[in-house]
Amino acid sequence: MNVYLAEFIGTALMMLLGNGVVANVVLKGTKGNNSGWIVITTAWALAVFVGVVVAGPYSGAHLNPIVTLGLAIGKGFSWTLVPYYILAQLAGAMTGSFLVWIIYKDHFDATDDAGLKAAPFATSPAIRNKLSNLASEIIGTFVLIFVIFHFTDASMGTKETVMPIGLGSMGAIPVAFLVWVIGLALGGTTGYAINPARDLGPRIVHSLIPMKGKGSSDWGYAWVPIVGPIIGSILAAVVFLLISK
Repeated sequence: MNVYLAEFIGTALMMLLGNGVVANVVLKGTKGNNSGWIVITTAWALAVFVGVVVAGPYSGAHLNPIVTLGLAIGKGFSWTLVPYYILAQLAGAMTGSFLVWIIYKDHFDATDDAGLKAAPFATSPAIRNKLSNLASEIIGTFVLIFVIFHFTDASMGTKETVMPIGLGSMGAIPVAFLVWVIGLALGGTTGYAINPARDLGPRIVHSLIPMKGKGSSDWGYAWVPIVGPIIGSILAAVVFLLISK
């Protein structure tokens, strides 16, 4: 295991489970069909937990290009590692989403609505207004990165004698809760991509796979879940640096 393989595997697992729950909820004939938004947001939070548990000890479990970008700006993460982390995340996102298609292929084929076929791969707005959609992604991502900056390792004692408690895998719970509440509170407008790799990688897979009755991959919208999170991450890092001085 190395940092790039950890990012690849962690992101692939996150996408397999996260996009898998979307497929389970929206595709025809699944056991979880029409089970709703709470199921999707909860499973996505747990998917993040799984990815962080696996990748955390090796790479820090960014699993998201804007986390890597934000940490490089606000926390001194090495810029030389940034492009390789992002490539690993993108490859992992593509792999995880491809596996979702393999698992649910019969249900993709049984579903007539091309929009529902695309939903397990890429986000789309509830109301298409690219300016407000962009604002939603910026704000959601700002919350994600700004709160991540304030995560601390569990410890006890005085400032002079701090003793790490060491929660191990349980340390992934805060980020899972964070993604959960963002989805529940802010995700209803765009499907809360808040992760360019999470949207771009699966969208590429959707455009390439030989899916029966496949519709558009909606490339006209694809820039929103890329640009919005980048802006949100930069803003969060800048605000964090300003208030930390």
